[in-house]
Amino acid sequence: MEEKVFNKLVRDRIPEIIEGNGEIAVTRILDEAEYKLELEKKLLEECNEVLSAVRHDEIIEELADVLEVLGAIGALEGVDLEKIISVMNSKREKRGGFSQKIFLEKTMK
Repeated sequence: MEEKVFNKLVRDRIPEIIEGNGEIAVTRILDEAEYKLELEKKLLEECNEVLSAVRHDEIIEELADVLEVLGAIGALEGVDLEKIISVMNSKREKRGGFSQKIFLEKTMK
């Protein structure tokens, strides 16, 4: 029997999909501390996938994955994605977004 080791947080339906393909999925449920750590690792993984994506559809898929992880981290902290988006919009109103592509080189007194 061929073994593939993943040792990473996966989406909830992945074990079901694996078993639907005739494989055996060996899983365990993480405790809260492990879950937080694995979500942080997953966020970095997904961000790196955004950076390496080339095609427009790939970029959208990877951004959606980042958003999913952000929602899970928010839920762990007791905040839903809508609240996070609301705070983002409030910060954009007060400090702006990034659409003007401004690169701050330095300040002087």
